[in-house]
Amino acid sequence: MKCKILSALLLGLPLSLLAQVDLIKQVEGNGSDSTAPAGYQFETLIDLETTSVKNQGRSGTCWSYATSSFIESELLRKGIPPVDLAEMFTVYHVYKDKARRYVRLHGNLNFGQGGALPDVLYVLKHYGAVPQEVYDGLNYGTEINQHGELEAILKAQLDEVIENHNGTLTPNWQKAFTATLEAYLGTPPETFEYQGETYTPRRFADDYLQINPDDYVQLTSFTHHPLHEQTHILVPDNWAWAPAYNVALDELISTIDHSLEQGYTVDWATDVSEPGFSLRNGLALVPQSDLEEMSKEERRRVFSAPSPEKEITPALRQKAYDNYSTTDDHAMQITGLVKDREGEEYYIVKNSWGERPNEQRPGYIYASKPYTRYKTISIVVHRKALPKALRKKLDL
Repeated sequence: MKCKILSALLLGLPLSLLAQVDLIKQVEGNGSDSTAPAGYQFETLIDLETTSVKNQGRSGTCWSYATSSFIESELLRKGIPPVDLAEMFTVYHVYKDKARRYVRLHGNLNFGQGGALPDVLYVLKHYGAVPQEVYDGLNYGTEINQHGELEAILKAQLDEVIENHNGTLTPNWQKAFTATLEAYLGTPPETFEYQGETYTPRRFADDYLQINPDDYVQLTSFTHHPLHEQTHILVPDNWAWAPAYNVALDELISTIDHSLEQGYTVDWATDVSEPGFSLRNGLALVPQSDLEEMSKEERRRVFSAPSPEKEITPALRQKAYDNYSTTDDHAMQITGLVKDREGEEYYIVKNSWGERPNEQRPGYIYASKPYTRYKTISIVVHRKALPKALRKKLDL
């Protein structure tokens, strides 16, 4: 996904998304005050254990942060001592493998900072993992990720390789690419010390984390593909063509609920370009009427107290995907469930924009079920977290 990126200055948000953020700011700011939403009172139903909120900085690597956090919660669920995984170790290997595929496809692949939820599992399976303390990926003199310059230089190198191949590729382009990548991120360790033991990335993944990537499945829900079959999610950043099972929309939501009830968190790819996604208020909503068409007072009321939301059907969801209204631009982790005073349920969602304060919970947002039905691109869950009926349909 093309991750949205925020900081005190919107964390270097890509220019193509600035107009959307301006609209969100207008919606949140018109008629709202610092005490909103006073009318929202939540009862916590499920709140699963997670690690601390991280900050992806000025990088479009939310997919790595979301799935790394998801794996960290899996360790906690299994009783393994918590570990802060190195997101940039995954990013390093994804850049390298994406570059090879980009060149093999003559540049007909999206090359950038974005990725997909299963990319972390892909790296875990093929390269292993390391703790954050041994590889922070900050080899360029800043305290937070800044990948704009890195992306531009890497892509320029690849485009030159493709354009000037003269019938054959040099044996050195991958060496040059890796040298540039390591100039910015650093060289990943071949061995390292962790809690008194020496590990390789492979051994750390196998012996310490004990996570089997094949235990996890990706689900999506669209009407352009048959149900209960594997498909490839058609978004630009699915560079590895990771498979997903296409399920009914109700099955997608029931899987999230069942996972949380069984103690499993959920890895979530979604669209946050909607005006109903409010950082200030810590809410993601789909009001019955479009926010852009509301008066200032109507907008204020949306984030001040619970109000009816749109009924999200598979047809409405598909239309938003087909007309590019739903875009694959962010990944987060669903860690729990709350209920408002009207009895409506919202998912507790851990973000990767730092512990940004809001009206609910710093670093988190509460996403309504209609918003989740409408804007989910995909989820990743442990296969044991699937409802039994769905596991049977998918032959899992």
